[in-house]
Parts: sequence; C-alpha cells; structure tokens
Amino acid sequence: MVSGAYDGFPGAVGVSRLRVYDWPTADGESGGGTPHLHLTCTEGYVVTAGTGTVQTLTTSGYRETPLEAGTVAWFTPGTIHRLTNHGGLEITVVMQNSGLPEAGDAVLTLPQHLLADPGTYAEAVRIPADVPEADQADVARARRDLATGRFLELREATERGDPGPLAAFQQAAAALVRPRLDAWERRWRAGASAAAETTGAQLGALRRQDARHLTAARVGATGPAARGRFGMCGRLDVYPGI
Repeated sequence: MVSGAYDGFPGAVGVSRLRVYDWPTADGESGGGTPHLHLTCTEGYVVTAGTGTVQTLTTSGYRETPLEAGTVAWFTPGTIHRLTNHGGLEITVVMQNSGLPEAGDAVLTLPQHLLADPGTYAEAVRIPADVPEADQADVARARRDLATGRFLELREATERGDPGPLAAFQQAAAALVRPRLDAWERRWRAGASAAAETTGAQLGALRRQDARHLTAARVGATGPAARGRFGMCGRLDVYPGI
C-alpha cells in the first residue's frame, strides 16, 4: 500500500495568472515586464490572450520568442527573461517547485551595487504594502525600468562578445540566494520530490497487483488567494499552496 502519498497539484507545479504591464518602456516597447532569472526552477508560459515576446539572455546569446494566444514557451534556470507586451498580453504562468519562482527564486537584473548583499537587494525590490495602489504602481514601474536598463547593458555586452558582465551578474545572483537554500530544499522535498516518489510507489504497487491506493482518491479545487498583485512582470492572480 502506498503511504504518505503526495496529493497536491500535479507534479507540485505552481500556477499564476499574469496580465503583463502595459506601461511604455524606456527602449520603446509599448509595455513590458521586469527582467530577471530563476536559479533552480524552469518556468513556462501558456499564452491565453494578446501578443508580445519573451526576450531571453543566456551565455549562449540573446533571443526573442514571439507570443500569441496558444503559444507555450518555457526556459530553464539561468535564463534572464523579459516580457514585452504588444497588446493585451495575458499568460498562465506554470512554475516548478510549488511556485518557488514567485516565492523567492528570482533575482532582478539590477545594477551590480544593489546585488551586494541580501538586505540591500531586498530593499531595492520591495514594493510597500502600506501605501496606496497608485504609489505601489510607481514603485513597481521604477523597479522595472531600473532592471531593464541593466538588462540592456548585459545584452549589449554579450552581443559584442564580452561575457564578463553577465557572469558577474550570475555570480551575484547565486550569492544572494544562498541563505535561502535550506528552505528551498524543504519546499522541493515536500513537493516535486514527494510527487515523483509517490508515482514510483504507485507504479511499484500496480506491478504487485496492489491497487489499494485508488481507494484514497480525492478532489481539490481553489481560487486565487490574491488578485491583481504587483508582480515582476505584471498584475498577478496568485494561487498559493496548490
């Protein structure tokens, strides 16, 4: 009999709904999000409305992937990504490790001096919760524009064959998240690792002609725990704990 079976959302995947910011950008885009990377999680986009692109930067170079309703795009850890919104871009975001990308596994492409230590970085990215929404929007937009400026610098350096700035950012990002790794490992063990182990146990049970785990079937459903939150790339509807 399978015991201690994982019964959360499939594969411990996290989900959020995203309406990408339509604030014009300094480099002439009609709208767009805040460039950043994840260090341990692959992230996927299921485009549900509108058009735009996801701009990505890795040690292999710069790339733009067009987005429109029906597109599914994804990228692995270490990919700096920036969404551009050409009109009404809405996305269902699918995230590894119980939504860890929205719960800490993200570093924005801020100027290097703001990546010096976790406290400095946290203050630089903080959006105050105790101010009016218009003020929160101003902070989110300024944060996005600051990160976009550094992203464009990293892109330019990479395209001219200078890997140093991107490597320095990657190293700073890795150092920033190091104090969180124990908590991230606990999240992974309780989620994605447990889900995979449960599948292995179920396969073993079925090979032994033991189907008792089917009697423990259950159904789950939830709605957003937060709507319209200012996120890195747009306004978010958040579904925590699924």
